[in-house]
Amino acid sequence: MSRPITLTIAGSDSGGGAGIQADLKTFAAHDCFGTSVLTAITAQNTLGVRAVHPVPLKVIRAQIDALAEDLRPAAIKTGMLATRDVVTCVVDGLATLGAPNLVVDPVMVATSGDRLLDADAIATVRDRLLPLAAVITPNLDEAELLTGIEVRTPEAMITAGRALIEMGARAALVKGGHLEGETLVDVLVRADGVERYAHARRRTTATHGTGCTLSAAICANLALGLDLEPAVRVALVYLQRAMAAAPGLGAGHGPVWHGVEVRSEK
Repeated sequence: MSRPITLTIAGSDSGGGAGIQADLKTFAAHDCFGTSVLTAITAQNTLGVRAVHPVPLKVIRAQIDALAEDLRPAAIKTGMLATRDVVTCVVDGLATLGAPNLVVDPVMVATSGDRLLDADAIATVRDRLLPLAAVITPNLDEAELLTGIEVRTPEAMITAGRALIEMGARAALVKGGHLEGETLVDVLVRADGVERYAHARRRTTATHGTGCTLSAAICANLALGLDLEPAVRVALVYLQRAMAAAPGLGAGHGPVWHGVEVRSEK
């Protein structure tokens, strides 16, 4: 049976809950064949990030070129890119892959609060990577950093999403996990309309890698042939189920369980 190839361009999480580890588990859960380009090695667990070591640029590019030669992906996601030079290297390399169905997760700060993207790299993400995106998936803080707009309400999320489209992204999924209140809203903004996805706040510490998992699930669904809106909807359902099935590991922000069944119904 032929399975679509998916690619994650991201950092490694030694704790296994985020980064390429989360992405590859998510790809497998969606019956996709996952490949990876490693951009950075992190030493981390559920309590925080202890060290970050960017992979040399020539090695990052060599990984991309190897996949372009033999294992071309049907969909790609980017995660942790760490520095401006890494962002530039990845953007240049994406030209060899054609950047099909590119999901940009603008990873800037870990769940633990540790910074994962240099401040001077934000403009490069905005100016060079964002225009390649089929969809960008910022949380509220990331949307604020990218747009300069205060984003603390669903209405502001829509405004920020439209600003991201004006910057070149084809769509923006602004995630509402940091909203106040018992009902959270994620907002998908496209040029032709807005979709809102509301769900009850889940009281859990299993939040490590949720952004990585969601963007990887969207990537997998696009590779499987879904249009963007159903790809997002199915991915959000998958993430909620993965959080509900969290294994309760670690003393801090624990991982979700990526092995849950993928379901399309709400």
